Amino acid sequence: MKMYIFAIPLVLLQLHAGAQDKKPFTLTGNIKGLKDRYIYLSYPESAEKYHTDSVITKNGNFTFKGALQEPSQSSLTFDIRARMYGEGDMVSFFMEPGSMQITSKTGHLKDAKLTGSKVQDEQYVLDEARAPVMKKLEPIYKAYEDLNEEYRKGMKAKKSEEELAPLKAKLEKLRDDMEPYQEEMGKKDSVFMDQYPNSYVTAQMLRYKISNLTYKEAEAYYVKMSPEMQQSTNGKELKKEMEALLAGSPGSVAHVFSKTDINGQTLNLDSLKGRYVMLDFWASWCGPCRKGNPHLKELYSKYKEKGFEIVGVSDDDSNPAAWKKAVAQDGIGIWRHVLRGLDWDKRRQNQPNPEDTSDYYGIHSLPTKILIDPQGMIIGRYGGGGEDDEAMNRKLKEIFGA
Repeated sequence: MKMYIFAIPLVLLQLHAGAQDKKPFTLTGNIKGLKDRYIYLSYPESAEKYHTDSVITKNGNFTFKGALQEPSQSSLTFDIRARMYGEGDMVSFFMEPGSMQITSKTGHLKDAKLTGSKVQDEQYVLDEARAPVMKKLEPIYKAYEDLNEEYRKGMKAKKSEEELAPLKAKLEKLRDDMEPYQEEMGKKDSVFMDQYPNSYVTAQMLRYKISNLTYKEAEAYYVKMSPEMQQSTNGKELKKEMEALLAGSPGSVAHVFSKTDINGQTLNLDSLKGRYVMLDFWASWCGPCRKGNPHLKELYSKYKEKGFEIVGVSDDDSNPAAWKKAVAQDGIGIWRHVLRGLDWDKRRQNQPNPEDTSDYYGIHSLPTKILIDPQGMIIGRYGGGGEDDEAMNRKLKEIFGA
């Protein structure tokens, strides 16, 4: 199972809009049995701003008016704070210019249905296809969320690693239990994207599925989009993600970085030219990364004297102590280690960060490994957007022999 670097609530996926002129929309609603109270609608207002509006419901009825630059995923909630984390009684849907209606017969937003939006109609087609799998996945996910909350409380209470170990093991088991259903869900998504290649729903999904796609797979979807869709917010973002993925895929020149390593020494990737270098993008909190370290140690021991080097690039910029502890615990200090250079403040403000090594290689999920030849060319990608570990083993055997 891959660990994703970013966890983005569904309602926050559409943070920016395109450059088209705005067109008006009207959203009327009826939530049966609802007491008069504030209700909040959030949607992209411009390329720089995510807008939240509010009205007081009257006998369960309400009306919002505004303008959109393109169909965009939006949300309704009674608690604006809960919306930020995708929690509470809320519903997300695709709004588009024009007149739309949203209704719920239960008094709960989570049961509300939207009419008047062609894009949301397409989303409902996908939801229906996913429903049988979701029914199987939900109890496991619920158990995972409950256990994860217990784990968070344990962390807050500063329990020791030994005390938290049983909870951590159970969480890992639940993640493994979810994986077959997630794979089945992915197949449902692929069928939908093939049937609706020019849908805003497909464009949005592709932005966040690209971590599991090779460049060629992503490009195959992209070229099926109309010029209009390619110029949409998600179309533009997908193109950027594809360019980053290409830069970190076989056939591209590896980005050369210089960083201070875990021992305070300068590490310049250029200094390793003449050897085969594996960049291992990982993190101390990434279970699958840690599980794979014994195998990496075997490979390093087997091929080091034949010209093989490993550089660990960790996602632990916010917690260097955990990074150093994991390196020591796993016994992987035998190769070089650096931090990726993540700056959350710059990322939140959508500012460029030349120090973020992951951006140059299109890294979105962990673990991901990049194999570089002695001339500095990328010849292998394993993990997010690439092949699996078996392919990596075959490639190293092909290079170095048995």
